[in-house]
Amino acid sequence: MQLQVARIGKPHGIRGEVTVQVLTDAPEDRFIPGTEFVVEPASVGTLTVDSARWNKDILLLGFEGIETRNQAEALRGAKLFIETEELDEDDDEGWYEHELVGLDVRVGDSVVGKVTGLRTLPVQDLIEVEAPDGKEILIPFVEEIVPEVNVGGKYILVTPPPGLFEINVEDAGEGPGAGDAGQGDAEPGKTEAGDNA
Repeated sequence: MQLQVARIGKPHGIRGEVTVQVLTDAPEDRFIPGTEFVVEPASVGTLTVDSARWNKDILLLGFEGIETRNQAEALRGAKLFIETEELDEDDDEGWYEHELVGLDVRVGDSVVGKVTGLRTLPVQDLIEVEAPDGKEILIPFVEEIVPEVNVGGKYILVTPPPGLFEINVEDAGEGPGAGDAGQGDAEPGKTEAGDNA
């Protein structure tokens, strides 16, 4: 079984380091030098961690054989997976990004968009939704606002507070304030998309 633990972001510096979006609850266990990742797209091959360090809240990784900024830039957007035989007993408490992408977003019986991604943040996660008009909406991934995730039925049910969609459409661009709505209701860890192993 392959488990996604990160997505590579932009290069950092000139020596081949990259920023990563962490999709695991245990980064200190998953990004140890020497760890080898299966990569999507497969054309990248495998990547082996050479260095791992934190810059404030951002994890920076260096990989064996990736020594320049141009090489690091070529990795942008790649997804990192580990091979695992572990099955999480509390799997119903969390979802991985690949399980959510493509699901319909419903408010009542109406479909208001499709899930396009997941942003894992220290306070709470945000679901990225593309509305029918093409705009991006960010929805706080907390039980009060997303009471049901039905992967088998290919939808999530959303009960947005008044104005949530309008506020988050306006802020969706660069987003520090994009997740403010409902932030006080966050239950960290409740709907983790990370690796619970």
